[in-house]
Amino acid sequence: MSEMNFTNQEMSPAIRRIIKNFRSIILVLFLVVLAWSGFFQVGPEEAGVVVRFGKYKKTVMPGLNFKIPFIEQVYKVPVERQQKLEFGFRTSSANVRSQYTKSGTQNESLMLTGDLNLADVEWVVQYRINDPYKFLFKVRNPESTLRDISEGAVRQVVGDRTVNEVLTVGRTEIASSVEQLIQELANNYELGVKIDQVVLQDVNPPDPVKAAFNAVNEAQQEKETLINKAKSEYNKVIPKAKGQAEETIRKAEGYAVERVNNAKGEVARFNELYSEFIKAPEVTRQRIYLETLQKVLPRLGNKIITDQEGNNVLPLLQMQLDKAQSVNLPSASGNKE
Repeated sequence: MSEMNFTNQEMSPAIRRIIKNFRSIILVLFLVVLAWSGFFQVGPEEAGVVVRFGKYKKTVMPGLNFKIPFIEQVYKVPVERQQKLEFGFRTSSANVRSQYTKSGTQNESLMLTGDLNLADVEWVVQYRINDPYKFLFKVRNPESTLRDISEGAVRQVVGDRTVNEVLTVGRTEIASSVEQLIQELANNYELGVKIDQVVLQDVNPPDPVKAAFNAVNEAQQEKETLINKAKSEYNKVIPKAKGQAEETIRKAEGYAVERVNNAKGEVARFNELYSEFIKAPEVTRQRIYLETLQKVLPRLGNKIITDQEGNNVLPLLQMQLDKAQSVNLPSASGNKE
């Protein structure tokens, strides 16, 4: 009994050293684990949201940061990365030639237009997280909520347009309206996201009515072609007719101005003659007589001038005959040659 006690007394310092070293090792391991779990790295495209006992504490920027181990927890949110939601299709493999599938997505892409037609609309919503706190804590399942909001917005906007607008000319305006509406709803729900772009990938009529729809489109295109041809013919004929009418009007106006000016000139000439006639009636009468003869005589043919007794007719007739012969001589000589 005494020997056994003696042995325990001799071994007690060694045991104490072992226990002390073990405690030191445990302490070092605890400090290492504490340091390892306290420091964390936030990526360049991320923001770290720190919560303490489940309550929001702070948001940290990219780089090396520290949190209280076992008390604080970090959620890393990709705030700089553009994310997207696909509707009406899914990307099965993203590569140089990406592959897509419509399996299981028909219900979300098939919608009713404002003129009670069906359209198969495929679109993409591209967004970024601009408020990590709201994205994590304001709404449960924010991505699912954003998907529901996007689908509701597209159905609302498409429901206010005709099927022709959805399929052709109105796609850009529809995408812009949907983007604004989604952003407004996201702000109201405090989702903490910024909508970058809404892209209508493909819009088609449903497969069962595609043939009939194509036939209608062909008829409308033929109608537009005929209308354009008619407008072309109209533009050829009507401007020409208008130009001719305008030309006729201008000629008539010019003729009217000419006649009026001539009449005014005649009136002015008559007034001048009358004023001169008043001054010297006999001289004016003689002048008018001579001027009238000067205008009338060249228009007459052979002229015979006699005195009152008619004695000198033959010499004048001979003069007229000589004149006629002198005029005909060159032609006769030319014929002989």
